[in-house]
Amino acid sequence: MAKVDYIVRETGHNLKRNVTLTLASMVTVAVSLSLVGSALLLRQGVENATARWKGGIEFIVFMNADAEPAQDAAVRESLENSPAVESWIYVDQQQAYEEFRVLFARSPEMVAAVSPEILPPSFRVVPADPDAEAIRALGSQFQDRPGVREVVFAFDTVQTVQRLSRVMSIGILIVAAVLLFAAGLLILNTIRMAMFARRREVEVMKLVGATNWFIRIPFMLEGLIQGIVGAAVAVGSVYVLNNFFETRLSNAEDLQILQGFVVGSSEVLGTSVFIMVVGMLVGAIGSGIAVSKFLDV
Repeated sequence: MAKVDYIVRETGHNLKRNVTLTLASMVTVAVSLSLVGSALLLRQGVENATARWKGGIEFIVFMNADAEPAQDAAVRESLENSPAVESWIYVDQQQAYEEFRVLFARSPEMVAAVSPEILPPSFRVVPADPDAEAIRALGSQFQDRPGVREVVFAFDTVQTVQRLSRVMSIGILIVAAVLLFAAGLLILNTIRMAMFARRREVEVMKLVGATNWFIRIPFMLEGLIQGIVGAAVAVGSVYVLNNFFETRLSNAEDLQILQGFVVGSSEVLGTSVFIMVVGMLVGAIGSGIAVSKFLDV
């Protein structure tokens, strides 16, 4: 109990002694991890919005909701017999409705207003030739078929979104990495200053038999607390930003198409756990490096 009391007391004193640097470290950790969390959620949102294009699907033939069975069969037969088609998947109205419910889970009023009968079935096609012009030529063959509502191409709807998302994610992560490195340096310097101010005490403690870990723990806890507090602020920021965009997209009629970018609570929770772990590691590693220098006395 005496050791625990000493560790808690010394950790508190260290945090108060360098309050300016401590706050700077926490703020830097919070900002950098908020950017990391935003980049991860952005990437997950793009994954959600483009889920229908996974598996190499390059274009989708949407049928009319009231298309006749013979019209569906004609398109099916053409896809089956075409050497330019590597594979295809048929998505009926019920499957389309289930996908619609997932994509627009954050807009229950939209889900309630839609039934499987009004959603178009579709054929999702993987061409044998990945060339964009060949894909467009193949898809255009189905554009004017009886019962076909429209043909949608991946390179028209997905590639632009993914390219923009990739650029944004890389940019955000680069800035976050720089700030995270700066946060680590701030924590390291904060601990070093605390140990430098108490270097005589450290020498005396070692001379009377104190172990390195007994001396190290209060300072490492100081860095760990800075990382945890900064990460906790970042988690709160991520939740606030996610809720803001979720509410904005849900209430905006002109932005309903972006509903698919909204991420679920489980994805936000996973991102929050990752942020907390990274914050703890930054604090622990930074303080661990700082402490080691002053224990060789």
